[in-house]
Amino acid sequence: MRTRSWAVAAAAATALVTTAAASPASAAGGVPWSVGHGTARAEGERSIGRSGGGVPEVRMNGTLTRTGDGCSSVWLAMQFDFVPAPPRKQAEVCGDGTVPVDIRFLLRSPTTTARLTVCQGTENTRDCAPWQSVTHWPIG
Repeated sequence: MRTRSWAVAAAAATALVTTAAASPASAAGGVPWSVGHGTARAEGERSIGRSGGGVPEVRMNGTLTRTGDGCSSVWLAMQFDFVPAPPRKQAEVCGDGTVPVDIRFLLRSPTTTARLTVCQGTENTRDCAPWQSVTHWPIG
């Protein structure tokens, strides 16, 4: 039974690497992503590339724009092998303005997933847009 589990995991990893390598997002320069909350909006493109070590890597580039008083932030929540990690702030803007959003993370296993949101404020994820997957397959 244990051998079969490893075989299934290996097949899934191979499928992930094959999907990542063949993804149109890699060749075409990316697919659009966006999420907004209140007067803030984060948007850009995401694609798959290879890290220096050859591991598939999601690359997200874009901007966070806000109008009006207060602050907004972009957060990323990762899950590794079905174990969630705490959300981490990726960018923030206060008042009227635009800041770059540049996110990179490795897809070390077929069960690595990530979700993105935009929140009111910069301290936590209590007042946010619905979380959106940025690792669904195909990436488009």
